[in-house]
Amino acid sequence: MSYIIDEILSHNEKFVADKQYESFDTTRFPNKRIAVLSCMDTRLTELLPAALNFKNGDIKIITNAGAMVTHPYGSVMRSLLVAIYELGVREIMVIGHYGCGMKGLEASQLIQKMGERGITQDEIESIKSDNIDIHKWLSGFENPVVSVSETTALIKNHPLIPKDVHVYGFLIDPHTGKLDIIENEEE
Repeated sequence: MSYIIDEILSHNEKFVADKQYESFDTTRFPNKRIAVLSCMDTRLTELLPAALNFKNGDIKIITNAGAMVTHPYGSVMRSLLVAIYELGVREIMVIGHYGCGMKGLEASQLIQKMGERGITQDEIESIKSDNIDIHKWLSGFENPVVSVSETTALIKNHPLIPKDVHVYGFLIDPHTGKLDIIENEEE
């Protein structure tokens, strides 16, 4: 294994032996009954919960590239449905961020990098048999406000999302943690 993985495993062994996990004990049910869909950007890992006063156990957090729902029946929607029906979530916050790497991302850039890493054109083309438009699937967005609005609308209007679940859209500054409202359900 790599040096970094060895370091992680060593830390984990000490963490468990010293019972440091005890301060994180909570249930699987979110205290605030909120699910957050946000970007996987590393700047948000600790900033977002701190800026919004979320503690361990308060929320369900789902992260992906761009805080986007790219398919109405994909893993993000499945996770939200489980959070609602099995874990008591009553509100959903879609939180994109300024300076997102998905802004302006073009599939051709990723496909080229795949080729440079040894993925063949045949392997890339093989996903067409799954009815996937690789260029659409791997593309980003042009405007983060529009992206958050589209994702929020998709969730709100999904046939399996109950009408009593409130869905809101926001953008967060990845440097200061300032939150801007994009979609407010009361509007």
